Amino acid sequence: MIDFRYHLVSIVAIFLALTVGIVLGSTVLQEPIINSAQATAESIKKVNQDQRDQISALQAREEGTSAFVANAAAELVKGDLAAEHVVVVEAPGAPSGLRDQVREMIELAGGTYTGRVALTEKFIAPEQAGVVEGLAAQLSPIGTVFPEGATPYDKAGQVLASALVTTAPMQAGTVNTAASSVLDVFQEGGFISMSDDPAKRATLAVVVAPSTPYEGEAAEAQNGAVVSVAGALDNAAAGTVLAGTATASGTGGVIAALLDSGDEASQVSTVDTLDMPSGRVVLVYALREQHAGRAGAYGIGSGATAFEPTPSASPSPPASGG
Repeated sequence: MIDFRYHLVSIVAIFLALTVGIVLGSTVLQEPIINSAQATAESIKKVNQDQRDQISALQAREEGTSAFVANAAAELVKGDLAAEHVVVVEAPGAPSGLRDQVREMIELAGGTYTGRVALTEKFIAPEQAGVVEGLAAQLSPIGTVFPEGATPYDKAGQVLASALVTTAPMQAGTVNTAASSVLDVFQEGGFISMSDDPAKRATLAVVVAPSTPYEGEAAEAQNGAVVSVAGALDNAAAGTVLAGTATASGTGGVIAALLDSGDEASQVSTVDTLDMPSGRVVLVYALREQHAGRAGAYGIGSGATAFEPTPSASPSPPASGG
């Protein structure tokens, strides 16, 4: 008969064997596992460092290119906007940090900067659409005919354009007496703000898109309001460019909305690299192209067809909008 001592010795022997096996197994496997983990970590570390080096190199190249273009900008755009007057219209949320650079580029190209009109959040607020439409009807110059089916912002854009731009070179730099109160009334109502003297009409217009897309249920209507103003300016001027950063040409952006809009997309040019020195040079080229009666979508966004317009001969004044 097997006694208790035998069972105890057997159990101890089994656990001792397991312990010896675990110790031997861990000792044999430990070094290969550690070596493999260390090799993997070193490989990942090298890949990460290589990627950081590539990013640093690309940033250095971009900074160098931007510096070169900025220094050469005066020669790159020299005379491209000679004798032209340019007004800047900002959408709500447009980047204020680019105002000076845009004005400087216009003036480097020989253009006359007439002033800036900033549309306010109130202007594009859906609940204010009826008020905006009422102001447009009240302030429209005698003889104004709104297209059938025009939206409140089509009408407001048309009336604002009558005070801001013209297709006639001889009228550039002069006030449209038939629309002399338009800007003041819109400003008093809190729908726009102004700087310099945008009432002295321009021949070309730049509309600056918001730095980030509008959000919420009203976003589509707000984009539509900005697109309507851009289209109205183009119809009343020798040309208009809607410019912004790459976010404006992405999903929900104003440039993307214009490119999807149909008629305005074929008439108004777009530039989505306004935050780059080269993009501001492209803005001038796009304005010049508009003056020649052509349009295009330029930049790096999905809707862009090229980074810049194709070089062409000096434009002749068009008979109507760009």
